[in-house]
Amino acid sequence: MTAIAHFIATTCYLGAAALAAAPFARPIRAPLRGVLAVLGIGIIAHAAGLIELARTLGQAPVTGLGPALSCAAIVLAAMLFVVELIAREVSLTLVAAPLAALLTVAANMAGLVAEANPPGGRGAWFIAHIALSMAGLAAMATAAAAGTMYLVQRRELRSRRFGPLFRLFPPLQTLDRVNHLAVIAGWIGLTLGILMGLAYSVSFHQSDMPQVIWALGAWAGVTALALGRVVRGWEARRAAVAANTAFAGVILLWIAVRVFASQPGKFL
Repeated sequence: MTAIAHFIATTCYLGAAALAAAPFARPIRAPLRGVLAVLGIGIIAHAAGLIELARTLGQAPVTGLGPALSCAAIVLAAMLFVVELIAREVSLTLVAAPLAALLTVAANMAGLVAEANPPGGRGAWFIAHIALSMAGLAAMATAAAAGTMYLVQRRELRSRRFGPLFRLFPPLQTLDRVNHLAVIAGWIGLTLGILMGLAYSVSFHQSDMPQVIWALGAWAGVTALALGRVVRGWEARRAAVAANTAFAGVILLWIAVRVFASQPGKFL
């Protein structure tokens, strides 16, 4: 059941991206309702798979590499759905939906096996820390996707090539606005998640240094983005490049932590 649900979710995420790319094949507008419907079906199937996994494991599937990647995928897909629904645009689906599909496939390949969660109130605190951190990372991924599209659209305008990409992508102002809001949301989510994680570590005398290093590195990256946008008033192109660089840095740091971590299988 869980594997089938993840397969359906992966198919729907890729299907949503394919529908969003319809203007590349012919000069028509991407079907907003169709993209959101397929994406929504994928999220529902994914959620059903995680619920079944939680029932099988007897705990929330948030620890262990496979479950953590799966949860990150559904959070990213859900955030994408909300953003596209509000913006009435499906352009971000071209980037974010395949990323959600990739994370879902990686979760299956890593194995949907979780470690024991802390009991009682400790467990609730721990799960809240993970949920907030994942939401922050999903927002950061959204900012990077918007930044990538901004740079591509800007290049199209400067080269005066008004092809399918120009027709498909939203205006530069919209992409910059999505990037701005996603950076702020990412900072809030990661800050709250890390604060809860640090408080948990201090209260219950539990810590994992590689994870602490990665968390602080991710927080430093999104904090630099937020300060640049809000305090320094970065122009849109600089903010787009910085969002992509910061997100790539977070991924590379995560890979390094996974390679050198002494206790593999923990959350992320």
